[in-house]
Amino acid sequence: MLTQTTLNFLTELNLNNSREWLGKNKAVYEKAKEDILVLTEELIAEISAFDKTISKAYLDPKKCVTRLNRDLRFTKFKIPYKTDFYIVLSKNGKNSSSAFYFLHIEPGNCFVGGGVYNPQPQELRKIRQAINFDYPKWTSLIEDEKFQKTFPSGIHNSGVLKKVPKEFNEENKASEFLKMKGFFAMEKITDKEITQKDTFQKINFHFKTSKPLVDFLNAAIEK
Repeated sequence: MLTQTTLNFLTELNLNNSREWLGKNKAVYEKAKEDILVLTEELIAEISAFDKTISKAYLDPKKCVTRLNRDLRFTKFKIPYKTDFYIVLSKNGKNSSSAFYFLHIEPGNCFVGGGVYNPQPQELRKIRQAINFDYPKWTSLIEDEKFQKTFPSGIHNSGVLKKVPKEFNEENKASEFLKMKGFFAMEKITDKEITQKDTFQKINFHFKTSKPLVDFLNAAIEK
């Protein structure tokens, strides 16, 4: 499982976010990166056991973790580095439009889940249409006892419209979801938990429980 050293590195980076500091602590960074890559490889193996789309994707752990460097081109905040590791496990790669499993690692803000965060307009429209077309299937998925117990906070989103999109009736029974701009399930993990051995199985259990959501979203996106 993840080592405390990796969390310590991210904490120190948050306090000393500069190229000079990272240059002096490159060995610590490399150790943390290796720790994350080993974890990512193990997670890919676990997910592959219940999701054949992942096993057939032959994912490279290095391409499943977001870069530490921040894109400074379009921001006034010139802090050079992110202070988290974000693992994205998708059958078509982390930069694709496909739904995915994710693990976010940041001191005080670790969480795990699955879904799509910010789909592009075309994919978003397809997902809304799928929810509208087969609302009973959607509700059975998110109201499943195991799903609700694992993800008690329900379906999260990256934004909500004030009104239902024009192509749908305002009184549509799925209106709550048709207004959403993202669809994902997530739950927090404490810093203490994420460094414990048995938490690996907890993370994998969350991934497995989110699979029906990932499948539903991918089926919609790929139509």
